Amino acid sequence: MSNLINKNSMEKYRVIKFGGSGLSSASDLQQITRVLKFYQPPVIIVLSAFNGVTDQLEKVLSHSTNIYREGIKLIKHLREMKSNIIDSVFQESKVKNEVKNALENRLEKLDKSLLASQCIGEVPDFLRDDILSYGERLSSLIVSGYLKEQGLKVNELLPEDIPLLTDGVYGNATVDYELCSLSVNDKLEGQSFVIPGFYGVSKKGKKTLLGRGGSDYSAASVAKCVNAASLDVWKDVNGFLSADPRLIDNVRDIKHLSYDEASEIAYFGSEILHPRTVEPLRATKIPVRVYNIRDYNCWPEPQTLINQEKKISAEIIKSISYSDSLALITLSGAGVGIKGGVLAQITRILDQYGINIKSVLTSQIAINLLIDHEVIKKAVELLKDADIKSVENISVSEDISVIAAVGEGLIHFDGLASGIFTAVARKKINVEMICFGASSVAVYFVVKSTNRLETVKALHDYYFSAEKHLTATQKTY
Repeated sequence: MSNLINKNSMEKYRVIKFGGSGLSSASDLQQITRVLKFYQPPVIIVLSAFNGVTDQLEKVLSHSTNIYREGIKLIKHLREMKSNIIDSVFQESKVKNEVKNALENRLEKLDKSLLASQCIGEVPDFLRDDILSYGERLSSLIVSGYLKEQGLKVNELLPEDIPLLTDGVYGNATVDYELCSLSVNDKLEGQSFVIPGFYGVSKKGKKTLLGRGGSDYSAASVAKCVNAASLDVWKDVNGFLSADPRLIDNVRDIKHLSYDEASEIAYFGSEILHPRTVEPLRATKIPVRVYNIRDYNCWPEPQTLINQEKKISAEIIKSISYSDSLALITLSGAGVGIKGGVLAQITRILDQYGINIKSVLTSQIAINLLIDHEVIKKAVELLKDADIKSVENISVSEDISVIAAVGEGLIHFDGLASGIFTAVARKKINVEMICFGASSVAVYFVVKSTNRLETVKALHDYYFSAEKHLTATQKTY
């Protein structure tokens, strides 16, 4: 069976993250078992929810007046789905019975949380985070039980039992590495575990989510706490690519990215990693190795390696990414961009309500804010109610796409911005706004959402065609 049977606590941990897209069916459990045969113990396996479960939980919470009724339907669906998976891959055994009993116990607790929300008449932040964490808690229960039944020496360990402590911010918490490092290592004791991702706990013991898609960040935080040899992320795609393959046919594999490059590509829309994944890993220089769970013949070489090395590619730009999830708020008025205290007041108002500003661009007469679509209406209401001095008008543009070109060294090469304008101008696409220099590895600009596809294609053709418009000798520094 797997090498995980032969525990060797002297080895450094490998932290292995399996994403929700690789957790869709019973056969995916068998695939995980095959992957784990590559590893020597000890390992920490961090899991996302089974594909689609978190979305289903969020949908239930959106029914403000019928949360419990809709929740009962979902619990029934989850019970059937998980039971079918258990019945199809587990042998009749003590482990199977334990997993089924534990499944019922967790679904009963989910039922109580949903009922509490119904009784309150709303979903307070602490209950929202608790309810949305159940997708991962169900995944870790089933996967750890299955691996144990297969003979692997691995147990489930919940964040609340470590504890994986956070700053207590609901919905988008940050792990407190200093407080966690000792408790994590004490709990692990050189053994192998399965840990549900996506959430930690506050000092008061309340579950706090680490941001949507935050299981990657969970895994990175655990990797930092144990000073892991690597964080290995198993997806159902070939690592990072030069563009979204759903838009571009002739995409290129990206074999290497620096921490900064990976962060910016993730920040501007790539679904390969959560944008905060590399944040905990920089100081200890823990590499991230991205693998395709559907095609791992290249093992041990990853599809994409992310580390501290900064390599400039021949094309300068390594990837063209985009985001359709942002909207633009423009606050205009005479001198609003240079008058002291205006921007500080804006950011203070939005921060007070947990609204994150993705980017700020200012001019003499305008302050432009890029903000997530889902909170744009709330942000506008807050800013209008504040009646900020010097702000004469507040307008919103929601039909936009933010396009980012990412690559080490791009700010050091003359002509990059003009090249971008040339590429899009050939297609008669108007650039609404551009930001160059805010990041050392990224330039981004705004176009109408109807022009997003053509813009990405134009840039990809310009920089990745046989004839290169910018060249540089690849180097490491």
